[in-house]
Amino acid sequence: MEAEGLGWLLVPLHQLVSWGAAGAMVFGGVVPYIPQYRDIRRTQNAEGFSTYVCLVLLVANILRILFWFGRRFESPLLWQSVVMILTMLLMLKLCTEVRVANELNLKRRVFSDFDPHHFWHWSSFADYVQCVLAFTGVAGYITYLSIDSALFVETLGFLAVLTEAMLGVPQLYRNHRHQSTEGMSIKMVFMWTSGDTFKTAYFLLNGAPLQFSVCGLLQVLVDLAILGQAYVFTRHPLKPAPHAAHPTSAKAL
Repeated sequence: MEAEGLGWLLVPLHQLVSWGAAGAMVFGGVVPYIPQYRDIRRTQNAEGFSTYVCLVLLVANILRILFWFGRRFESPLLWQSVVMILTMLLMLKLCTEVRVANELNLKRRVFSDFDPHHFWHWSSFADYVQCVLAFTGVAGYITYLSIDSALFVETLGFLAVLTEAMLGVPQLYRNHRHQSTEGMSIKMVFMWTSGDTFKTAYFLLNGAPLQFSVCGLLQVLVDLAILGQAYVFTRHPLKPAPHAAHPTSAKAL
């Protein structure tokens, strides 16, 4: 009787923990961008945040959704991709509005120019949306034609998680180039690290495809490298050049 009573308690508790873990997977990835979003809105300065982070996450999550059509994985991971795409579009919208408002060069740059020198540095949020839709259309069409190929599907899944694993690389490079983490939200990176650690553990415990676990570990290492930069650049800040002009005009990636 006692064992039956304990089982009656453990079953709903296990279900509650499962729902909590699934909810954390779906919405947890959005949380790190809340402090960065608020900082940009408050300061009206988006220089410290690399919008290539948005590009990486958009590509990774679009590919992950396409991968789902070839190899069904857990629904929380699918919904996580949908939520992340919407979040990155919101981040891009804010960053574009702030950058254009502060930009001295009023020359309009549009996606339809197909100018590689200004790729991902367009003057309107609508141009970013056009680029995302074009990529989704091309990738979706290729996936539709090749969906019966196991090799293609597994490669698609690997590319999706490998791209996401490279999430922090644009920010890592931006910090290295400027020898500074000024304008980057440390809270965001701490949340990246904790979220990616939880996500990787989730992959391992739930038997997700091997690509997910391997690239999750790589993502955690990149996060730790960015935290290392923040520590080093804070302890040993770069001394400004005596004749440097307009130091705040340097663009983040």
